Amino acid sequence: MRVRLGRPDISTYRNRFDVPAAGAEPAVTFLGVSTLLVEDGGSAIMTDGYFSRPSLARVALGRIAPDPTRIDAALGRVGVTALDAVIPVHTHFDHALDSAAVAERTGAVLVGGGSATQVGLGHGLPSDRLVAATPGAPMRFGGFEVTLIESHHCPPDRYPGTITAPVVPPVRASTFRCGEAWSTLVRHTGSGRSLLVQGSAGYVPGALDGTNADVAYLGVGQLGIQSDDYIEAYWTETVATVGARRAVLVHWDDFFRPLTQPLRALPYAGDDLDRTMSVLVRLADRDGVTLSFPTVFARENPWA
Repeated sequence: MRVRLGRPDISTYRNRFDVPAAGAEPAVTFLGVSTLLVEDGGSAIMTDGYFSRPSLARVALGRIAPDPTRIDAALGRVGVTALDAVIPVHTHFDHALDSAAVAERTGAVLVGGGSATQVGLGHGLPSDRLVAATPGAPMRFGGFEVTLIESHHCPPDRYPGTITAPVVPPVRASTFRCGEAWSTLVRHTGSGRSLLVQGSAGYVPGALDGTNADVAYLGVGQLGIQSDDYIEAYWTETVATVGARRAVLVHWDDFFRPLTQPLRALPYAGDDLDRTMSVLVRLADRDGVTLSFPTVFARENPWA
């Protein structure tokens, strides 16, 4: 099979970078891949916290570790000095490489399953900063209620399995096995506003039945290499099931490129964002859902 060269032109979708700017209300800030800062001015949680973004060559041929300079620069750019919780959506390196380092810097607890615990232990986080989630059980972090529901990674999962020993970087990227993949439901206890973070384009049929979210942050990495039937089932099991009126697409950007450079789509060799959009636009129009891209480092109000 011939590999298609190049990558989608993200400027094709410039009119969909339309999530309104936030004011004093709860806000979401997109920080690349599936890293989202959700805050209300008094408390804050973050998914993943992935900022190091090592190069493809480093990931493929070498060993990777958190980059303190890049982590501090990203946190400084959004003014984050304190977080209530850091929650990796699963434990592949492009989600969990920096999670424990971000938790350490911000006083947060690291939340997840057994694999996330091993990432935290390898970084030296004490046990009282590691929160083992019970699937389906709400947890309170500051002004936010978070519920983790078991999900699946989008196929193919290049590093399947769980992490069973502390991860002490530098390590091969394959050390960061997927672990537990989560659908993350977040509700602001003050305003009642809610969102679903589906960090990977995988799903468990029926897992989100009976749940609700005003907005879905929908991971689309590798979605473009799936069948139309898979993409439609993914939409149905996430956005449609929770009743979201806006879907904001994440995990479309080239995560080997530092955040100091403009975001660009993943290359066709690994994904096809154009094909993903051709299906999702049709589904969103059918269901009356606003389909958006987030603007990196922008404090946004997806509920507007």
